Amino acid sequence: MNYPVSAQVTEVKMVYYNRVKAAERPRITSSFDAYKVLFANWNEGTINLFEEFYILLLDRSNRVMGRYLVSQGGIAGTLVDAKLIFAAALKTRASGIILSHNHPSGNLEPSPADIELTDKLIAGGKVLDIFVLDHLILSADNGYYSFADEGRI
Repeated sequence: MNYPVSAQVTEVKMVYYNRVKAAERPRITSSFDAYKVLFANWNEGTINLFEEFYILLLDRSNRVMGRYLVSQGGIAGTLVDAKLIFAAALKTRASGIILSHNHPSGNLEPSPADIELTDKLIAGGKVLDIFVLDHLILSADNGYYSFADEGRI
């Protein structure tokens, strides 16, 4: 058999720029800690406008290594790709993640799609040894809902 002499492939690079020393990163010990970090970094101009889905990436000490915008959507939802979530977690060598999204309506109750997605991501995380520690639903006016606090995780 003759094989081509030149087989060009695209190079893939894995890069993570850590700009904050570990000791200076916020530590998450409760859902309220996660809420404070998420809310402080959420764009106040969009939280009541359309849905966004972020994850917090945590090290083994539950210190926040970073946050990642997974998707932006419309008024009533946003599409979330599990591959993007776990690609970010693997790239940053995260040990745990906290899922979050906002409900522009202010209603903090999780939808059936929210529950299904959370369960799917928990299962995927188990395969990769990346723990899904919580899923928060945020509202600018009504605070937050924690899946962990409500016994759903």
